[in-house]
Amino acid sequence: MTITNAEELEGLKAIGRIVADTLQGMARAMEPGMTTRELDAIGRRMLEAEGAQSAPEVTYGFPGATCISVGEEIAHGIPGDRVLKAGDLVNIDVSAEKGGFFADTGASFALGEVRPEVARLARDGRRAMELGVAQVRSGRPLAEIGNAVGRFAAKRGYSLIRNLASHGVGRSLHEYPEEIATWPNRDRRRIHRGLVLTVEPFLSLGGRMAVQDSDGWTLRAAPKALAVQYEHTVVATERGPLVVTLPGGAGASRA
Repeated sequence: MTITNAEELEGLKAIGRIVADTLQGMARAMEPGMTTRELDAIGRRMLEAEGAQSAPEVTYGFPGATCISVGEEIAHGIPGDRVLKAGDLVNIDVSAEKGGFFADTGASFALGEVRPEVARLARDGRRAMELGVAQVRSGRPLAEIGNAVGRFAAKRGYSLIRNLASHGVGRSLHEYPEEIATWPNRDRRRIHRGLVLTVEPFLSLGGRMAVQDSDGWTLRAAPKALAVQYEHTVVATERGPLVVTLPGGAGASRA
């Protein structure tokens, strides 16, 4: 989507705030002994209370309102009977639609205390996303997102999952530019003013590709390793990125 007027921006900001608040609400509610299905139900209630609907559910028939991936699962985890326990690394991905506008956000959370290397991975995963977001500006190459993330990952000794990319969003869950690499690349396309896209690198302790489970949805890293994902929906402006997936009704703000 390309934002062309204030009304469109307000519509995008509204759904951005909804998914951000839902993500944070789920994270606050998460506790050991809860199943991922119970956690997903909290997210569903929050979306429905705002008049929004789950984007993966209505777009792709995903069996849940949100994607919840635990431990060795890195994305698209199906909510179910898995019981959360202290020390788990949990990724929550929330995307939704309201009024014809879509927004997408996600984050990885440590449930209680985790090993020092996992805590470091989580901190650095968020920083990698922030560095990618900072590259979003009208006129800049799309490749700068992945190149910035790649420099950071290499410096800190991480690998990147190279078949899970960022994407355009706004009027549908996935749209032009359909694939935006979050690893070093030579993409010649340029970012134009008003372009709406996600920035969502997957930082890993050794994984390089995502492979799908037999359930047709859940993704794991290959080679087997933990990975984290952080994601914002961003609008490109001439002055830099406008992040619309901020909680608390803050609206769009520069990263």
